Amino acid sequence: MKRLAIWISLLLTLAAPTFGAQRKIAFERGENVWVANLDGSAAKKIAAGSLPNIWPDATRLAFNTSEDSKTRPGPERHIAITDLASGKVTVLKDIPSDNCFGPVWSPDGNKIAFSIMAEKEWHLGIVNTDGSGFRFVKNAGLKSEAFGAPTWARDGKSIFCHDLDNLYHIDLDGNVLKKWALSKVLTEAGMNGNDRLSVSPNGKALLIEVDLGAEHERKNWDGPQPAIYALNLDTEETTRVTAKEDFAWDPYWLTNDEFLCLIQKEREKEPSLYRMPLSGKNPKLLVKHARTPSASAAQSSQSSGQ
Repeated sequence: MKRLAIWISLLLTLAAPTFGAQRKIAFERGENVWVANLDGSAAKKIAAGSLPNIWPDATRLAFNTSEDSKTRPGPERHIAITDLASGKVTVLKDIPSDNCFGPVWSPDGNKIAFSIMAEKEWHLGIVNTDGSGFRFVKNAGLKSEAFGAPTWARDGKSIFCHDLDNLYHIDLDGNVLKKWALSKVLTEAGMNGNDRLSVSPNGKALLIEVDLGAEHERKNWDGPQPAIYALNLDTEETTRVTAKEDFAWDPYWLTNDEFLCLIQKEREKEPSLYRMPLSGKNPKLLVKHARTPSASAAQSSQSSGQ
């Protein structure tokens, strides 16, 4: 019995995930990317850039660099990766475009998906984390707006995206695995090219950032009210998860019951980062004046699929 117990202990140790127990969040503030503890404490400025996405085990950070382009109007944007322990920043320069943005790690941390401007249109690009193996993911049936905010499915072999009219689940060759008409799943809202998607840790739900169609009375807000919906991928039913009074956007799942998002309250000039339950009640402020949040993976999500 003692020998059996030792073998069981050894097997559990070998099967345990390598992802650290201390979760981190990343966010953008000003013209820099930051990392903090999950509760918002110990915030640290990492580098100049935007759109940070933290590696699943919280050891590296992918983000966008940005500088004035010398060859065309608008900024020159590249994908960069920084090692959070050493502070070393590596720009992925072998990608065939000087206009790439929105890097997102695959669940295993081996690849990055991002939007890339090529041939005067937006496409989806994928690259290995060492900068090798770049390739386009193309589908002539999807409009270029489909690749403004891609997010990985939990299998690491497919991606969710949208093109303003439809939600898509596509494989890495661009084949459509599933398609949802936004007019059917969002009867009172629509989407724009920057609206974000986020897949739950168990892969059963999709958070969707939307623009509400109803008029609002907020005087210091131009444009439609942003809100967050959840799409049950099994039943295909959607539910609004943010409160009527909240102007909330940029969702990012934490657990199957909680997510990060931005909320800008009335009379505030900038959004702040909150932790919110799916009930939409009592969101908890984590970081003031932050944007584009992401979080490292939960240890339980690696071991139990939650």
